[in-house]
Amino acid sequence: MEWTVRELAERAGISGRTLRHYHQIGLLDPDRVGSNGYRYYGLDAVSRLQRILLLRETGMPLSDIADVLDAAATPEAEMEALTGHMEHLARERASLNRRINAVEHTLSMRREGRKPRMDVMLEGFNDRYETEVVERWGRGAFDASNQWWHGKSIQQQKEWKARAEALLAGWRVIQEEGDEPDSAAAQDHAAAHMEWFREIPGTPTHAGDTAKSVDMVRGLATQYESNPDFHVVFGTAEAARFAANALRLHVGNSGKPG
Repeated sequence: MEWTVRELAERAGISGRTLRHYHQIGLLDPDRVGSNGYRYYGLDAVSRLQRILLLRETGMPLSDIADVLDAAATPEAEMEALTGHMEHLARERASLNRRINAVEHTLSMRREGRKPRMDVMLEGFNDRYETEVVERWGRGAFDASNQWWHGKSIQQQKEWKARAEALLAGWRVIQEEGDEPDSAAAQDHAAAHMEWFREIPGTPTHAGDTAKSVDMVRGLATQYESNPDFHVVFGTAEAARFAANALRLHVGNSGKPG
């Protein structure tokens, strides 16, 4: 059984122009070309067309489809190509989700008559610290926390951010009440701070790595003390230093975070 371009195109749900294009670029040759110039497609061509259309549905470029089909005809070769393409699509999806979240935020702010904020809700959790996080903890740590943040809705991001701000503001309250870093109030708040760290995928605390968790907390404590950006986040430089000392004592006294 053979089909002409028109007949095969109708059955496959594509245009005859597409079939002719596939022939021109060497992706799908007809079984034969008649004396009248018509292209005729048999069972082998139809089988190849089915695979082309399946791979095309994934968004795979025609040049890559040709490489897959022309490689050794093994399930492993096709699976390897599809796996690589799936990883590429996942990266594109993550990027698209970030842009969607940015647009949602912008629309929300505009509807409320407010100016959109260029802050963590648009940049994504620790996006601005990507280089540092990757160098210290590895690409997997950054990707895990980044995907976790971008997987949240705008409302969920707002709620998490509000809770984080309340946690950090609590340090100033305890410090200004005259407590010492080793007081019960300060150490209870340090424990709450550690639980906050544990919520974030990609951190050593989330993974349960004790040694790296202690190292992370001590590194952050130094940042709390020395980085003016953190002084703003905590409300005052004194509160930031107080939190740093309390957290150092917490991981030092317990021998483990939390």
